[in-house]
Amino acid sequence: MDLLRHLRHFVVVAHELHFGRAAELLGMAQPPLSQSIQRLERELTVELFDRSRRQVRLTTAGELLLGEAEELLAGEGRLRSLMAQIRAGELGVLRAGVPPETPAVTLRSLWDGLTARAPGLDVELHELTTAEQVRMLAERTLDVGLVHHPVAADGLRFGTPVDVPLGVLLPRTSPLARGRGVTLASLAGLDLVAAPRATAPGWHDHLLAVCRQHGWRPTRVRPARNPEFLFGLVLAGGAVAVEPAAVARREPRMAWRPIVDAPLAKRTSAAWPDRSAHPAAAMFGQLAADVLAEPTAPEPPSTSTPAARPWPVLFDTTG
Repeated sequence: MDLLRHLRHFVVVAHELHFGRAAELLGMAQPPLSQSIQRLERELTVELFDRSRRQVRLTTAGELLLGEAEELLAGEGRLRSLMAQIRAGELGVLRAGVPPETPAVTLRSLWDGLTARAPGLDVELHELTTAEQVRMLAERTLDVGLVHHPVAADGLRFGTPVDVPLGVLLPRTSPLARGRGVTLASLAGLDLVAAPRATAPGWHDHLLAVCRQHGWRPTRVRPARNPEFLFGLVLAGGAVAVEPAAVARREPRMAWRPIVDAPLAKRTSAAWPDRSAHPAAAMFGQLAADVLAEPTAPEPPSTSTPAARPWPVLFDTTG
């Protein structure tokens, strides 16, 4: 027996106290409505309407049932609304990973966007490297993350990618900082300061391959996990880093110069499991792409001639 359906019929008849008008409101014929009420009465073993007179009236049982039925139907509506919000990713807990080097302004924009789009969603942000995110996504201990490509992992779906142009980060006192741009070959003899390979193996290998292709084989690669340590190694001399322009703005003693012979871009996108994904994963991915694509500040001018795309896509993440 579909109890809720019969209760909905009962509530309309109870308010109208007229089977004909109630049937019209329900969009059904009167005989099936009468049969529905009779079945409800048999199920509850009570009479809900007094039909002994020309006017239909509620019995005592009907009067008591009306309040309970309305409350039950209202609860059903709230339950359906709640489940719809969960399906839409507007409620629940979302465990999201972001790279450790994510700027504070980016985190703030991402957080404000999530609050505006899904105020009822409880977001847990975790500072994680690409490798850590890929592992945790596979283990289902993370719902969505922001990863640096290329990523060699099965079972993941990727959001809209964003390419952030990279340049050379070096001390302002360096002779290389006097020009408007640098070539990778001009960095010969210098070390490269970069995140440890274990944090994002695909990106690390790609970066070194591009450097070698354009005439720079770093004397050695010095690992640095956080910006302050990276600044210290670069300012100590004998080393440079390849980073977005925003990184240089954190340290006034640093200069950022575009690479004129082999423009590089770091590609970032959201990633989440391709099966049984969190309902809010795709929303998080699109919001992250919008935030990452926002311009932050004018970049130093380059002596290279701009192309249709200011930097080449040197790998593809679409599979």
